[in-house]
Amino acid sequence: MRVAMVGAGYVGLVSGACFADFGHTVVCVDTAPEKIAALKDGRIPIYEPGLDALVAENVRQSRLAFTTDLRQAVAGADAVFIAVGTPSRRGDGFADLSYVHQAARDIAAAVTGPTVVVTKSTVPVGTGDEVERIVREARPDLAIAVASNPEFLREGAAIADFKRPDRIVIGADDPAAAAVVSELYRPLYLNHAPILVTSRRTAELTKYAANAFLATKITFINEIADLCEQVGADVQEVARGIGLDNRIGRKFLHAGPGYGGSCFPKDTLALVKTAQDAGSPVRLVETVVAVNDSRKRAMARKVAAACGGSVRAKRIAVLGLTFKPNTDDMREAPSLAIIAGLQDAGARIVAYDPEGVEQARAHLTGVEYAADPYTCAEGAQALVIVTEWDAFRALDLKRLRAAMAEPVLVDLRNIYRPEDVRRLGFTYASIGRP
Repeated sequence: MRVAMVGAGYVGLVSGACFADFGHTVVCVDTAPEKIAALKDGRIPIYEPGLDALVAENVRQSRLAFTTDLRQAVAGADAVFIAVGTPSRRGDGFADLSYVHQAARDIAAAVTGPTVVVTKSTVPVGTGDEVERIVREARPDLAIAVASNPEFLREGAAIADFKRPDRIVIGADDPAAAAVVSELYRPLYLNHAPILVTSRRTAELTKYAANAFLATKITFINEIADLCEQVGADVQEVARGIGLDNRIGRKFLHAGPGYGGSCFPKDTLALVKTAQDAGSPVRLVETVVAVNDSRKRAMARKVAAACGGSVRAKRIAVLGLTFKPNTDDMREAPSLAIIAGLQDAGARIVAYDPEGVEQARAHLTGVEYAADPYTCAEGAQALVIVTEWDAFRALDLKRLRAAMAEPVLVDLRNIYRPEDVRRLGFTYASIGRP
């Protein structure tokens, strides 16, 4: 089948490359000429493990191409995906749909025959109705159906998620449109990936509900971690004890500094706003948003407490800047609030991240960047692990201790055993453990 992917950002590029790897012919189109030029040159603008090789192979096989010419991209396409950004709108937190609406107008002007327009972007309930209105008003001469196909990709594991999904959700009120989108995923038949075909509005809400539920699990275990610290319990054992219950499950029960990234923060805010506008507020999700925001700021105070109550004029080393490992994404990363809090308290920050330094420079000021963890630790009065990159899981702790001015280790991801670290003479603080 022929696919046009409007938007060559994270979702569009990963989805386009994976569809091409299924054997479809895919053209990714974007309005940013520098991005398209880079992709044509084999340079991937985002860090996602395995994506560079996947793109290169499918370009070589002539199944994947890039262009700024929308008319060329949609010519003869069986499905045209909208995969543009929907950032939080300033002021009210609602999803900014201007890029989606503009894409719909541009697609309507460019298509020359019947097609299915598929919203891949994460959008509030009812967005598909507006997209349908836009394209039908612009092109009453053509049979253009509109469907929803939300993505459930985890940054750092997006290719595996696309090729071995837990489920595929297709929202379409037109059976023929649903059939077209289902056929795109037919190569996954042997994987027995369940395909849920439902109404367009139900599909749109499913995406928001999924992210809000996962954000709630994270926030729940973080609050339990705080309680564990007060009563002398171990949050990791609590998480294991409840996670072995199949009704609860073990995933997303890892205590830490709070959730961040491109999805959970903006999607929970958008769901809150959507629910308020519908007159059916989601109080639980509202609380999750508030608790998570305050938690990130509280982590700076946790570091100060480990340093004897103050970080003023102290050199604090920060390991990990991105919101999670295996990505260079800094959007809503806990490190941003933590570093800002430490700087406000008078600390001097030196930081290291395997992939996120260039992205971090656009978000942080007054931060010194190191070339590796050990250089980062030199002369530091405390070292803080914020992101659980694999490279941080087996650090030479003796070497770190020798490099540091004071042996204080604050492990916000619980990747070390307290007894191992303290045995080497560190003052050690972690999350939710005695």
